[in-house]
Parts: sequence; structure tokens; C-alpha cells
Amino acid sequence: MTTKPLLRLNLLLLAAVIAVAGGASDEFSELDYSKLSGIIIPGFASTQLRAWSILDCPYSPLDFNPLDLVWLDTTKLLSAVNCWLKCMLLEPYNQTDHPDCKSRPDSGLSGITELDPGYITGPLSSVWKEWIKWCIEFGIEANAIIAVPYDWRLAPAMLEERDLYFHKLKLTFETAFKLRGGPSLVFAHSLGNNVFRYFLEWLKLEIAPKHYIQWLDQHIHAYFAVGAPLLGATETIEATLSGFTFGLPISEGTARLMFNSFGSSLWMMPFSKYCRADDKYWKHFSAEKHASHHKYRCDERELQSNFSGWPTNVINIEIPTTREVTPANLSSMECGMPTQLSFTAREISDGSFFKAIEDYDPDSKRLLYQLEKSYLGDPILNPLTPWDRPPIKNVFCIYGTDSKTKVGYYFAPSGKPYPDNWIITDVIYELEGSLMSRSGNLVEGNPGATSGDETVPYHSLAWCKNWLGPKVNITRAPQVEHDGTDVQIKLNVEHQRHEDVVPNMTKSPKVKYITYYEDSESLPGKRTAVWELDKANHRNIVRSPVLMRELWLEMWHDIHPDAKSKFVMKAKRGPLRDDDCYWDYGKARCAWPEYCEYRYAFGDVHLGQSCRLRNTSFDQLLHYL
Repeated sequence: MTTKPLLRLNLLLLAAVIAVAGGASDEFSELDYSKLSGIIIPGFASTQLRAWSILDCPYSPLDFNPLDLVWLDTTKLLSAVNCWLKCMLLEPYNQTDHPDCKSRPDSGLSGITELDPGYITGPLSSVWKEWIKWCIEFGIEANAIIAVPYDWRLAPAMLEERDLYFHKLKLTFETAFKLRGGPSLVFAHSLGNNVFRYFLEWLKLEIAPKHYIQWLDQHIHAYFAVGAPLLGATETIEATLSGFTFGLPISEGTARLMFNSFGSSLWMMPFSKYCRADDKYWKHFSAEKHASHHKYRCDERELQSNFSGWPTNVINIEIPTTREVTPANLSSMECGMPTQLSFTAREISDGSFFKAIEDYDPDSKRLLYQLEKSYLGDPILNPLTPWDRPPIKNVFCIYGTDSKTKVGYYFAPSGKPYPDNWIITDVIYELEGSLMSRSGNLVEGNPGATSGDETVPYHSLAWCKNWLGPKVNITRAPQVEHDGTDVQIKLNVEHQRHEDVVPNMTKSPKVKYITYYEDSESLPGKRTAVWELDKANHRNIVRSPVLMRELWLEMWHDIHPDAKSKFVMKAKRGPLRDDDCYWDYGKARCAWPEYCEYRYAFGDVHLGQSCRLRNTSFDQLLHYL
């Protein structure tokens, strides 16, 4: 008989595996884990879309019927791509569906586990499936985890206008509170963090100002921001100008045509960290009530910096120019040399870039319209502005680092018609604290201390370090199970606002580390932490066993009445599941003998499968308090 994960008998209702909750204070030690709920807000393209129409596809045996899978059904994509596109495309100006087909997001956990279920396609399109398996393995009840899918094609205001999404999300929190009797723990990934930010601002209009913080404290105990593009992502530029296929069997031009029809295509555009828009409703939450509101302004650092706080210019683009000629010199008419223009993140987010190429690109006018209507002119929030720490008790920001990540592009006219009218001539990457071109040549700029997660640049991910307090405790430890010999700790490191926190610590080139930045001093009743995972890919981080282990241990620590430290101890990491045990061929025994033992079960085909957790390993968890 196999041993279940540690503490399963004690934590059958551990809904907090998808977030962290509380601390060691009296307030947090009274937290009842059996009353917690976990709410998952998925990222871009991480929710299934299903047809809500009957569409006959000529020249194909496959038609679309109500509730048929649209995103993502690779079989229909391959056999009836034109029909599939009708169900995916939105009208670029008013965001309505195609006249022949409409799609709507699926609901529940099944809508976010696998995008294209199947024996072959399922594992390739798995998003949250491993996460759900972890929850089941740790004995979490089915009603303790709630997925809140949304139509990731829509701009934020349209989510509410068409689907009443934010009303439904508010009801989800309130229903979970009534059902379970306790607050919820929010886990948002990628674009899901942008959605959650907009929800918090929208909520200010639904709740009386004096009850706003009270509602948050009652319904949201912790917020986990994973892979959050807090200052945007440069890959959005690639998808907008040349197309990003996401590995699908479609051309880049088709991918561009589809992406630019979505109102959400601008939601993750890069923007300056020095420019803000005043909130029209902030006077209800501030003593200063006489200032002007909702004005976009940049501080002096924007003028002093070269690249709006980014490592380099995000876009460098050649546009064609011609010289004016007269009949006198017609015989010697020459074409002018192309003009190369460079644009910073601010010039992208305020529309200057789209205005500059409006005469050369048919999509620019549509994108500029969406930018001004759905983002710059949004009455609730301009999402293309920096985000201050959300007013939630416990905030944990998690992201991958140290991967080669795109931070800038060079574009030129391709000579082909739209949508293939631009080609990428070069790409600027960040890696290991330097910038390099696609050919490997070093590029001048302002690189960060490390690089991003292959999708979102480091400085956008690490913006949440500004949410930390004036003093920070930093711990660096191996991601794998370890005995503590390679753990490095720096206590009470001074943290200056708007400056990165860079640990003076060593790294072994063969070891992947996780670096924890945790408040040493913070606001009363608040906790903030940032976790950096080496080599954690943006799209796969939610499937990381290391992340799941750390979440579970943090929860175990926080709900334990004997917990003395503010955060879980990092001195040691041992196996938590049978899958974490393995055979040590050098010592001819199961590794981690204090945790694991050899116990054969029928069906085991190799020695490692017979290594399982000891029944007495419960006591080992006391080391984490």
C-alpha cells in the first residue's frame, strides 16, 4: 500500500495549495485552512473556447456545432482553417463576433486543464492539469478550487460589458465565502494578473469606499502573482507586427490577422514605469481631493532615461521614403533611403508608434482606435500604467529568471501585401545581465541584473520588488531537495524604492536556484514576498513541481500553531510525495533514507518506483516551522 503525501490525514481540506495564507501572528494562526478556497485566474490563451453557433464548413467533413471545441481543436484547425478562423476572429472596432460563428469561454476546471484533450494533443496542450493533480493528491475537496475562465480575446471593459465577468467574479468570491466560511486565495498567471488588477479597480465602483478594504480582507486572504507582465511583454510587439503562431500549424500572417482582431492584443503592450494616469475615483480613498484626475503624465525620470526604464528601444523599424521629383529631373529619379525610427515603451503605449506607421500599415488605425478607446480612455483604469502593491494582506510574486528573453526588435518592409508586410530583421535578447543580437553580438543598453522567463523581460517581472518593504531578507537555495549545505542568507538588506534588489550571492553553474525576497519590515498586517526560479519557463511555471512544493510548505507553516518565523524555513528541503523518492544507485538504497524507504508494490517495474515515503516522515515537517 502506497503512502499518501505528508499530512494528508491532517490536511484533507488544504485548499491553500494554490496560494499562501497568513503568518505566525495571532491573526494568522487562527486561520482555519478547512474554510479556505482557491480561485484560479488563467492567462492569455489558457482557456478553452467553444462554439455557440452552427457553421457548415465547405470542402471539409468537419463542421462546427454548439459546444464544439474551437480553442483549441487542432483537427478542425488543420482541416477547416477558414471555418476555424471565423469562430476565432472578432470585429476589430466593436469586438463583436463573426456573423457566421461565435465562441464563448468554457466554464469550470475542465476549461483550463487541457486546451486540446487527446492522447497525443492533451499532454502538449496541458496547462493546469498537473496543478489539479497535485491538489487531488493532497486531498483537497472539489468545491475548494474554483476556476474563473474568461474570454481572453476581449479588452477589460468589454469583459464586463458583454459577459459581466467582473460581476460574476465578485459573486464567485462571495459564494466561496458563504460555502466554505473563509476567504479565498487567488492564483493568477500571466494575463490573469492584469485581469485581477482591473477587477480590484472595478470593485471600487461597486463597494462603498469605507467598505472596500473590509471586503478585500474578508474575501481575499492572499494573492499569488505568477509570471505577471507588470510592465508588459515585448512578444506582444512581434504578434502585432509579424505574427506569433504559438506553435500552431498556421502562417505568421494568419496569426497576426487573428491576434490583431482581439481587443486584448494591446493589454500586454510594453509601457514606461515612469508614466502614470491619475485614477478618477482615487479621491474616495485619499485625503487629497482637490487634484485633477485621470491625466496621463510622466515624471522627470522618463525624460532622463533613454528607454523608458527598459533595457533598450523596444521597436526599431524602417519605413520607406521617396524623394519628390519634377519633370526636369525625371530621368534621374531616385528612391530615397528607408528611414529607421526607434520607439521606446512609452511611445508604444501612448500611441505614438501606431501614428508613425499609420500610412504604411493597415492595422495601425484599428489598433490606435482600440488603444484610445479601451485602454487610454478606459474610465476605470488605464492598464498601461505601473501597478502599486494591491491592498491585500498577503502578496507573493513568483516568476522565472535567467532565460534568454526578447527585449527589442528590428523590423523592415517585406515587400509583400498585408498581413505579411513586415519582417523581423534582428532581435535583441537579454541574457545573464547583458544584451545581444540574434547573431550573438553584444548590444549597448541598460540590461538588468539577470534575464526574464523567455516571454516576459526581467524588469517587467521584477517590478513587484517595488512592493517589498525598506528591509528585505534574501535566501537562495537549490530548487531540488537539499540538506541545506548550499543555502545562502542575507538579512535586513536595504531596499530603495524604484531600485532593484540584487543579492550578493554565488551560483553554481550546474544548479538551479530559487531566490526568496521576503519583507523584513512591512506594513502592519501585510506580508510581501518575491520568489525567483532559475530557468522557469513562463508558460510552464504553473506545472513546476518546485513551485507546488513551496506553496504547500508555505501553507503548512502558516497554519501551524507552533510556527515562530514569518515565512517557512528554507534550511532544508526533503521529499513530500512518493514521486519525490528515487533509487540511489551509488549507495544501493533509496535516497533520503530519513524520508523514503524501499517498499515494493505489485506493478513496480524499476527500483525507483519502489521507493516511497516512510509512514513516520510526518515529524520531518517540523523542520519547516
